[in-house]
Amino acid sequence: MAETAIAAPANTAPTPLRPLYVLAAIAALAMMTAAILGDSLWFLDWVHVMAGALWTGIDLFMGFVIGPVLRGVSLETRRTMIAGIIPRTLVLMPTLSIITSTSGWFLAVRLGFLDLDFPSFWWVLAALAIVTVLTVQGLGYLLPTNLRLYFEIQKPSPDHAELGRWMRTYVRVVAVQGTMQVAIIVVMARFATGF
Repeated sequence: MAETAIAAPANTAPTPLRPLYVLAAIAALAMMTAAILGDSLWFLDWVHVMAGALWTGIDLFMGFVIGPVLRGVSLETRRTMIAGIIPRTLVLMPTLSIITSTSGWFLAVRLGFLDLDFPSFWWVLAALAIVTVLTVQGLGYLLPTNLRLYFEIQKPSPDHAELGRWMRTYVRVVAVQGTMQVAIIVVMARFATGF
């Protein structure tokens, strides 16, 4: 009797949103806000660089290590891995992208990069274009696809053809994200070393 009371229905996927991860995101956003409102240029730079390094590192690892591994494992292993990965990245990746982009904007304002003349200002425009593409892909495609994958793989009989299509496109988009993130590192290196 007790087992029946605590068992969840087989066709219901647990929510991928975890309250602890939401609280961690709120704390990280509060730290970013403190860095923006504070006087320390070092702290703002640290928040920007740390969030950007985590965002880029996780994206590259997911796209070029985890993605190919997922394609080659059994459905049950894939189901277990996705069930563990998606709840952790669902809030983490948008939070890192928001912190990186927002703190980067305020850092650029403080350092006077928005006042540069052409041709140096092209580097600012390149950074803005890359961040725009990363944001649109991340929030417009990767985040919804993560949720679709999560809920589809939790079904007792997932649609393997659909999963395969989603994964192929997903890996391509993540590869573009990785390339764009390497490109923005080149742009940031240009900012850091001067024009």
